[in-house]
Amino acid sequence: MSSPRHLGVKSLTNGLLLFLALCFLLPMVWLLLASFDTEATLAVNWPAQWSLANFAKVMTPEQTLIPLWNSFLLSAGCALVTVTCAVLAAYPLSRYPLRIKKPFLYGVLFGTGLPITAMMVPVYSLFVTLNLMDSLTGTMFFMAATSLPMAIWMTKNFMDEVPISLEEAAWVDGASSMQTLRAIVVPLMRPGIAVVFIFVFIQGWGNFFVPFVLLLSPDKQPAAVSIFSFFGQYGAVAYGQLAAFSLVYSVPVIVLYVIVQKVLGGSFAMAGAVKG
Repeated sequence: MSSPRHLGVKSLTNGLLLFLALCFLLPMVWLLLASFDTEATLAVNWPAQWSLANFAKVMTPEQTLIPLWNSFLLSAGCALVTVTCAVLAAYPLSRYPLRIKKPFLYGVLFGTGLPITAMMVPVYSLFVTLNLMDSLTGTMFFMAATSLPMAIWMTKNFMDEVPISLEEAAWVDGASSMQTLRAIVVPLMRPGIAVVFIFVFIQGWGNFFVPFVLLLSPDKQPAAVSIFSFFGQYGAVAYGQLAAFSLVYSVPVIVLYVIVQKVLGGSFAMAGAVKG
């Protein structure tokens, strides 16, 4: 039987968790209600009349469709480049007893701690020198470079779970390292690659600072930057349109997660691959 002290601690913990849940739930409730309210404010109010007018106002090519497409190009391109480079970098770190493995991994870990704001001044100068300002491709590759350190760590951890004995059997048959990587390792760690891809994609999708500095043309701005158009002068904010835009902005990431979850599943499936 639980003591009164144990019950008190349990009640306090449950109350704290409930408070934290409400802190996350209330903004979501406001987002949903405000998007259908033409007179939305910062307060969480039930709409006097449900309307799709906010969605009709924001669903224009200039305000939503083109920025969403730019966000997709930047995020998907960044994720593809990052995952490809991470797999190639993680393979020797996972498979070979390199002398420089630990220093290299610690160097990569240090790269994850560099603040992006501290790097933007030299990066801006480099982009000006190379004539890459206002370039979606250049911005995409820089975003991939900033995501690569964490992606290498994550990919290596997933790759370590693939039994090396499968590759050794292929090596005996004359397969090269790149052939075993492509034909054995990558197919077996597809769920892990999907996790890294989603992680990098979401980072790129919500990246505001890098595109804001490196992309100058309004028609090249991603949705994370174009959201500023809902904030007017002197503190005026179109709350209803902002909420509607935020809902539309979150849909692609949710759809991507659901598709990957359905297609690849949530765990490695290597049962029976190795005997004994």
